[in-house]
Amino acid sequence: MFGAIATVIGTCAAASLAGFHTMWPTSQVYGRSFLGLAPGSRQLALTYDDGPNDPFTLHLLDVLARHNAKATFFLLGQFVQQRPEIVRAIAEAGHDLGNHSWSHPYLIWASPAEVRRQIERATKAIEDACGVTPRLFRPPFGGRRPGTFALARRYGMETVMWRVSTYDWEADSPEFILNKARAGIRGGDVILMHDGGHTRLGINRAHTVAATDQLIPEYKNKGFEFVPVTKMLR
Repeated sequence: MFGAIATVIGTCAAASLAGFHTMWPTSQVYGRSFLGLAPGSRQLALTYDDGPNDPFTLHLLDVLARHNAKATFFLLGQFVQQRPEIVRAIAEAGHDLGNHSWSHPYLIWASPAEVRRQIERATKAIEDACGVTPRLFRPPFGGRRPGTFALARRYGMETVMWRVSTYDWEADSPEFILNKARAGIRGGDVILMHDGGHTRLGINRAHTVAATDQLIPEYKNKGFEFVPVTKMLR
């Protein structure tokens, strides 16, 4: 009896641990991903998920241009198809374009065929919009299972996760986002933010725009440089 109970407990613990690694951003158990440079680097990478999103992606582009900073945008194919002119503006401004899937599903539940479909449709939408083939991939919700990152690599993409999350999707002020960023930044970090929302176009990201406008000069004054992820990878 006790042996059976121990087996059940062990199985539950193993399942819980496996589930942890499907979602934890810094875990490398289910495949290699890029999280940033060694702590103490003077480079920082701002990354924005779930766009393009009208008008907040355009507002962010204005902020980034004003501060002479580059960033990385992980785009949803279905929104790219609806707002290709914003994608062209991102590319023309010299920012990185990343694949964030077509429709933002939990890939931990998706079949390999569905993962391929999500990646391929998003890549084609980005290529059709601006002629750029994305070389970076970020899974929706950070969710993956064994083989997800390897599949992205077969499409020539490096998977990019993050070390610092600003939790901007639940922010009630720019200061909320800034405090989350300040608490995590050590240098060399990939920072997670959002210019859109995966449920629909038009999600309000004004707090993210305002926080970005404060974060960049604050950390530039400390000697940091804001770069696209591809520059970190080089």
